[in-house]
Amino acid sequence: MSTLDTREVWLRGPLPDMPALMQPVAHALLQAQEELTAALHNFPVELLWERPAGVASVGFHLQHLTGVLGRLLTYARGEALSEVQLAYLAAEGQPATAVSTAELLAAFGRQVEVSLQQLRATDPATLTEVRGVGRAQVPSTVIGLLTHAAEHTMRHLGQLLVTARVLQQAAR
Repeated sequence: MSTLDTREVWLRGPLPDMPALMQPVAHALLQAQEELTAALHNFPVELLWERPAGVASVGFHLQHLTGVLGRLLTYARGEALSEVQLAYLAAEGQPATAVSTAELLAAFGRQVEVSLQQLRATDPATLTEVRGVGRAQVPSTVIGLLTHAAEHTMRHLGQLLVTARVLQQAAR
């Protein structure tokens, strides 16, 4: 009989087939996915776009988590954003009333999987290579973009968790 490992992802050991230098980024993304799934299980769709005290909505954070992760990894590959990514960016924060919390969580989960595949395929020798960010091509590096993807995900996760808790408490 197996038991659920409740330790944080980074304490569970190395991920299979993940380069050593990519482990912290992968751990952060998987931790975010687990925490989102747990915190938003049965989160009421009618609260998804509420903005208590004017803060960003849970729906925005879920959209942004998915979109920004894809954008940062695109830049890490040395590519420009696609038209689909630009359209997604323009729509972030717009209440999508036809979408459920589960659908937004699933979209983030798919983006995490794509990101893990890219991390596994990242040659550690490329980590210090310069990559341009955005239309202005602001210089960063592959490791800078990947690290920012992890920390930015965790920053928005924290904001989302607080907003969700406030909304759920007020709805009681």
